Parts: sequence; structure tokens; C-alpha cells
Amino acid sequence: MAATSVPQLIAYAETVGYAGYRGLTTAGAPLFAWGLATGSPWMNSGVTSLTAVMAKTDLGGEAYVAKYGEKEYVDLVSAYSLYIGVASIVMALVGFGKLASKVPTSVKSGFKWGCELGVLASALPNGLYAFGSSLKGMVATSAFGDVVTTVKTAVPGATGISGVANIAYAVTNPQSWDVVAAAIFFASTFFVMKAKSFLPKWLPPGSEVLMATAAATVFSVYYGYEGGVVGEIPSVDSDSGLSLFNGMVKVPIELMDVKELLNVPIAERCFGGSMVKLFITAAIFSGVNFLSIVGIASGFESDNNVPWSAPRELISQGVSNLAAASVGSAPVSGSMSRSLVSRMTGASSQLACIVTALLWIYMMPYMSIMSPTPKAALSAVIVSAVVKNVVIPKKILALKGNDFIVGVATAATTAITSPTIGFGVGCVIYVAINVLVRSPKKKVA
Repeated sequence: MAATSVPQLIAYAETVGYAGYRGLTTAGAPLFAWGLATGSPWMNSGVTSLTAVMAKTDLGGEAYVAKYGEKEYVDLVSAYSLYIGVASIVMALVGFGKLASKVPTSVKSGFKWGCELGVLASALPNGLYAFGSSLKGMVATSAFGDVVTTVKTAVPGATGISGVANIAYAVTNPQSWDVVAAAIFFASTFFVMKAKSFLPKWLPPGSEVLMATAAATVFSVYYGYEGGVVGEIPSVDSDSGLSLFNGMVKVPIELMDVKELLNVPIAERCFGGSMVKLFITAAIFSGVNFLSIVGIASGFESDNNVPWSAPRELISQGVSNLAAASVGSAPVSGSMSRSLVSRMTGASSQLACIVTALLWIYMMPYMSIMSPTPKAALSAVIVSAVVKNVVIPKKILALKGNDFIVGVATAATTAITSPTIGFGVGCVIYVAINVLVRSPKKKVA
């Protein structure tokens, strides 16, 4: 699992909005903490496509990096993970874990689709263009740019509209694509999505991802690919990190200063100066995050008769996010793909998470092999996971009547504004339609 997850770690870091190598350097600690806290033998945690796009949207990633730089953005993301960790633990203690399963299916389906569109919007620029940042300028000077300006003027919180405009421009202007980047992107996407049908069945899930990124990396080195790549992966100084047992054991991870994280002006710069708004947003993020864990744990319970405790897993989410904050990681949640790999490979206890985490930490000196990996291939990894449901949203189409209206409204609001706003609006619409507005009862003759 440690090997097959590496491309995802880099790709999701790019989705968050900072350098891909940070996904490698910060993945170990949260998973280690998760392994100590969870009650599931198979469930894994980490930065996922959902947590990545939610964090980037809530914090205004691109604009923040442009204004303050990547270093301050890393501090901002870390501080957000800290608040989400605290919110998760508090919510577990007040009994939210049991309420999470009560979220209406229509809201969950629409929310998921809106987030997946956001994931697609984040990945597409690096997939179709040599340097993804070039798309922003093209969109700004087009008719789509005018639409973005109009929507943001009317609804200042509509940060997602930029991503929707990026997709619309890229799809309708194929002549603007970079030929080599697009070729890598489409070839990698096709392989990842179709490889399971012809690869040996004994290979673990995720092998197709590893193969695609390895092939793209070889191409990059051999032909001198000039587009966007992962880039240099800084090594951790041998004397830095944690030193245990009087220096006998050294853990090569760099820790953030918790006091400095508490002083990060996250409320002032991202939430209108309101700590209340920050805490509410962090709580919503935590609750939405936990839905992924509920889905994974419920699946294992029904398929394999593995019992689970909602309060414990919500606390595990909180502990894992606190660990994420301590090393500069984006918020984490349950990862379906890694959890399935863990089950398939025969893991029998939480020790599998701990061993995987240690491998990620101690193998960092050898991760420079990923430096020449094209970002187009990493974008393919992300797109292959969401494109089917974005194009054909089966769960939304399966909804009927009022539930369909709620699902579509939640999806559209989530995609155009932000995941947090979209989820809240979806719940409000559901209540308005199904609780406040009741159909008149038929009179009995």
C-alpha cells in the first residue's frame, strides 16, 4: 500500500495548492496517529481528493498563495487542520458521530458530485497544459472570465465558479492544449481506468496508478519533458526531526510550532475576521469528512462483519488531523482506495497503518525518483477517480421527486460556491421541501 499510494500523495498535494512533494513529507504522521486511534483493522486515512479540494476552496488557495506565498499558505493549511482536528474531537464527545448517518441521501449525492467537479477543475489545468497556471490567464480574457466576474460580484463566496469556468474553457478550446502534456494525460487516464480489465488479478489495487506514473516518469527523463513536473524533493536533515530514547531513535519529520499555528491569522484572512465563522466552517468540514469514514466502515461491517464505533472513529479523525497540523499537512479523512488495498493485502490489525506510515517517513530519502514525474500524469490519477461520476451522475439521476430537486440544487451550489456552503444550502433546501412544505393529506371518504 505504501508504494501504490505515492502518486496519490503527490497529486492530492497539488490539488490542495502547494508543492507536490509536501504530500510525501507530511503523509506519515497523520496515518501513524490514525493507526494508534482507530478501531478498524483496514481503514486508512490521509489527504483525499475531497479534503484537498474542500481545504483549497475554503481557504482560497490560489489567491492566498499569490498574495502571501506558499510558505504562509502551508502555515494556513496546517492551522486549518488543527481547528478541524479539535472540532472532530469535540463533535465526537457531544454525540455527533451517531447523527452523521442521518444526512439525507439526496444531500450527500449532490454534495459528492459538486466536490468531484471541483476535483476535476483542480486537476484539468495540469493535465491539458504544460503549465497549469497558464489556463487562468486564458480564461480571464475570455467570455468565461466575464461570467466569473459577474457571479463573484453577485455572490462573493462563489469561489467554485472559477473552476467551473476553467473546465468550460478547456473543453471548448482544445486548440489551446499542449500536445505533449495532453497526450501524457489522456494516455495515463485511459490506462488507469482500463488496466484492471487486462492486468493480472493478483496485483493489488493501485498497481495501475504506479505503472502509469512510472511510465510517464521514464518518458520525462528519456525525452527531456519540458512541462510541469514534481520538481526537487527537499531532503530532511539527519539531525532534524524527533529524537527519541536519548537519540537512539530518530524520526526524520519536521514538526510545526503549535504556538505559531495558533497565531496564524486564518480567521482574519479567510473568514472575515470571525472566529465563530471559522469554528462553524471547521465543524462542517469535520462532519462532511466523517461521512467518508461512515461509508467505509459501514461497507466493511456489511461485507465482512467488522463492527465499528462512530464516536471512536470520529475521535480518530480528530487525532489524525492534529497530527496532520503538526507536520504541515492538509486535513485528512478516511481513504476508500487505501482501505480497500489494506483489506485485500490481508491486513489483520491497525499495525498495517503504522507500518505503512513508518515506510513513508523512512523512505523519503529515496523519493527523489519522483522529481521528474510529469504533473500531467498525476492529474490523470485524480481525474480517473472522478470523471465517470461527473459525466454520468448515476446517484443523482436515481433520485426521484423532491429528492432529485435537492440533489441537483446541492450539486450546483457546491460546484459554484464552495463545499461548505453547498452542503449547508443542501440541508436547508431538504428541510424546507420535506419538513416545512408538506403535501396536503388526502381526505378519507
